[in-house]
Amino acid sequence: MTTTTASFGASNAAILKDTKVQSGSFQGLKSSDSLALSTRTVPAYCVSSSNRSLIRAVSTSAKPETVTETKRSKVEIFKEQSNFIRYPLSEEILTDAPNINEAATQMIKFHGSYQQYNRDERGSRSYSFMLRTKNPCGKVPTQLYLTMDDLADQFGIGTLGLTTRQTFQLHGVLKKNLKTVMRSIIESMGSTLGACGDLNRNVLAPAAPLVRKDYLFAQQTAENIASLLTPQSGFYYDVWVDGEKVLTAEEPPEVTKARNDNSHGTNFPENQFLPENFKIAVTVPTDNSVDILTSDIGVVVVTDDDGEPQGFNLYVGGGMGRTHGIETARPRLAEPLGYVLKEEILYAVKAIVATQRDYNRRDDRKLRMKYSRMKYLISSWGIERFRRFIEQYWGRKFQPFHELPEWEFKSYLGWHEQGDGNLFCGLHVYNGSIGGKMKKTLREVIEKYNLSVRVTPNQNIILCDIRKSWKRPMTTALAQAGLRRPRYVDPLNLTAMAYPAMPLCPLAITEAERGIPDILKRIRAVFEKVGLKYSESVVVRVTGCPNGCARPYMAELGLVGDGPHSYQIWLGGKPNQTSLARPFMNKVKIQDLEKVLEPLLYHWKHKRQSKEPFGDFTTRLGFEKLKELVDKWKGLAVSASRRNLKLFADKETYEAMDSLAKLQNKSANQLAIEVIRNFVASQQNGRNE
Repeated sequence: MTTTTASFGASNAAILKDTKVQSGSFQGLKSSDSLALSTRTVPAYCVSSSNRSLIRAVSTSAKPETVTETKRSKVEIFKEQSNFIRYPLSEEILTDAPNINEAATQMIKFHGSYQQYNRDERGSRSYSFMLRTKNPCGKVPTQLYLTMDDLADQFGIGTLGLTTRQTFQLHGVLKKNLKTVMRSIIESMGSTLGACGDLNRNVLAPAAPLVRKDYLFAQQTAENIASLLTPQSGFYYDVWVDGEKVLTAEEPPEVTKARNDNSHGTNFPENQFLPENFKIAVTVPTDNSVDILTSDIGVVVVTDDDGEPQGFNLYVGGGMGRTHGIETARPRLAEPLGYVLKEEILYAVKAIVATQRDYNRRDDRKLRMKYSRMKYLISSWGIERFRRFIEQYWGRKFQPFHELPEWEFKSYLGWHEQGDGNLFCGLHVYNGSIGGKMKKTLREVIEKYNLSVRVTPNQNIILCDIRKSWKRPMTTALAQAGLRRPRYVDPLNLTAMAYPAMPLCPLAITEAERGIPDILKRIRAVFEKVGLKYSESVVVRVTGCPNGCARPYMAELGLVGDGPHSYQIWLGGKPNQTSLARPFMNKVKIQDLEKVLEPLLYHWKHKRQSKEPFGDFTTRLGFEKLKELVDKWKGLAVSASRRNLKLFADKETYEAMDSLAKLQNKSANQLAIEVIRNFVASQQNGRNE
């Protein structure tokens, strides 16, 4: 038997030339060793660009006696029989069939892809693949962006998707083109390794390229954690680039040291796959651009009075996934675990992941959302017991959690100083979908100025390292493509999110990404009808199923698909994403949305306390009272539509405005009203000055 072992850094872009290992070296090890917490549990040779150096096998300890063996699910068996996540995928992608078999469908997830088919089509299934990149902190080199842009046109559906975990999604790739697309991504310093599957997903961090000690340290920590938890087997590169040496990179020595440390038995040679996907976010105090309380592990930089990073607060147990009809399968906020010194963070993370790996269920895949996420383990054990188990794996005690200031949601849209003399520009990407003229113009700007890019957890994009002299021409070019300053974007759109759902996601029950443009227009119409100001807003998030990909359970108004053309309505989140929403109504048909929202928004307008956000208002009144208001609602006698405002005097002006409005998914009337409001506001501000 021969195999390969590779080492990759935080960007997952590096591959080291493979080395043949004799069959005896792997005696007694299972195929699951390939995902061993990113630990080298087998003798392996690491080949750098200049020389070869032997890395000794890491010693392993026996599995804790307290772990109860259970019947493994079919997926767990697929993993163990996969020859380190190679079989049968490597064979299936070479066949003439447009799809791959069941086992390969599970294995390709670890490679960052899902097999899909168009659910809008009838008759035989039209198979394709979705690819998701791995971009810790949302960092995207210039060449990788240009490559993804090309691939979307050449092999995808012509659009480039931005995800809620700071990555790209490429839809519509045919099986015959998979190797070509994967190779292109790898050769452009990118990767899809670990973007899907039962392992650590993309590590979030604030996308803002601020030259500040705390932000830089948070982003470096996120990259180090991503590197630590990256699979160390060469399966990914064996399948997609035939084991070739593509490029090399050195990871920080502290990551290598932490990976190889087995002083407390975190590097087991068995059951190394996680039972479910795992999510980590890193941030700095006040900056909740990453929805810190929704991750399995939340890491917060703690600094001294001079702004020098000293350590980290850790949260654990957050998660959005749930299942309709199963009361115990619910979203959960992370809770404080403790504080660690900055040099201890990688060891503490390893200990947490090892606890999740070894003490969660692997038997019933259908109930994975009920039993296998870390949030359920903590709910069952309680935080104190969970902390004790982690401390056994870590070999140290957590220090008390440090007090933190209030969290704020930060979008980083618009123009900002980086702190090094350059600027960065945050652009609102409607629905996280880059296509058409917007896609063409973004490419031209990025290519012309050689800009690096960052993807935000709110499906927006940041252009980095912009010279001040470029601001004016860039602003003009971007505005002409519909990428306008935040002041010209409907406030409802600025914080709204939806996930793709129909027609490609097999779990979707109803629309989300395709449905949210109309939903937001209708909510805006209700705002106008009940007399709410244009500048006022609520956080709206929409998903087509209960799995929570767009984090709807943190929204002030969450719509979660629970049937064909119907949604479960969740209320009570906060604008800074620190409170969990609760289910308010079930099976609300999309055509009946106004019957629920109109009374809620009307009474928010008239009964709220000073500056009280919508989510806080719904929590304060209570759902029983709110349902009573909805049931008794008779509607308003006068609406904004009856004010008979004539905005266009001629057909030519209307058509020009309509053309601009379509770029922003608005009506001509909506855009005209926004322009007039902004003009009036600027004139008033000028007089005040």
